[in-house]
Amino acid sequence: MGRGRVQLKQIENKTSRQVTFSKRRMGLRKKAHEISVLCDAQVALLVFNTKGRLYEFSSESSIENVLERYERHTQAVQLVGADKEQPRNWSLECFKLTGRVEVLEKSIRNIAGHDLDPLNLRELQGLEHQLDTALRRIRTRKNTVVNESISELQKKFISRKWILFRLQRNHLHAFCNLSQAKALQEQTNVLAKKIKDQQKTMAEPAPSSTETLGQNSSGLNMGTPEQHSTQRLDPSLTLGL
Repeated sequence: MGRGRVQLKQIENKTSRQVTFSKRRMGLRKKAHEISVLCDAQVALLVFNTKGRLYEFSSESSIENVLERYERHTQAVQLVGADKEQPRNWSLECFKLTGRVEVLEKSIRNIAGHDLDPLNLRELQGLEHQLDTALRRIRTRKNTVVNESISELQKKFISRKWILFRLQRNHLHAFCNLSQAKALQEQTNVLAKKIKDQQKTMAEPAPSSTETLGQNSSGLNMGTPEQHSTQRLDPSLTLGL
C-alpha cells in the first residue's frame, strides 16, 4: 500500500514551527544557490519569518542588483501592458518598494552591528568589505577637510603676520620721523639764536664820525710843535750828514 500525500497546514507548536522554518529556509537557500551555479541564473531570495525578520540570498554580490534588474523588467512590461493591468502593476510596485525598504532597514541594522546572528560567513565578509570601503571614504574626506582647514589657517596666519609687519614698520618710521623732527627743531633753535644775536648786534648804536676821528687821532703818535721845528732845523737832516 502506497504512502499517502501529506496535507500541508500550519504547524501549531511554535517551537516545532521555528525548527521547521530554519530547516526549510536553509534547504531553500541551498536550492537557490544550486540553481544559480548549475544554470548560471541570477537568483534573489527574500524570506520573512513570523516576527518580521528578513532572510535574504543573492547569487550576485548584492541583492540590489537583482532587484534593479527586476524593476527594469517590470517597467518594460508596464509600458507594453494594457490599461486594465495598471492596478495590478501598482500593487506590484508597492510590494517591490516594501521589499526594498525592508532590505535597506536590515542593511542599516547590520551596519550598526545589530541582527548579525542570522548572517553566514559570506554575508559577514560582504558587510566587512562595505564597512572598510565606507571607512576609507570617510578618512579620505576627513583628511581633505583637515587639509583645507590647515590651509585656511595658514592663510590667516600669513595675513596677520603681514599686518603685524606693516604696523611695526609704520611704528619704526614714526620713530625715525620723530628723531628727524627733533634734530630739525634743534637746528631751527640754533639758527633762531644766531638770528637773534645778529639782530641784537645790529640794534646797538654806532659811534659818530667825530668820535671815530678823535679815536684815530689819539691813537697816532704825533710830536709837539717844538719837536717838529727841531727836526726841521736838524743840520744832519738838512745836510744829509
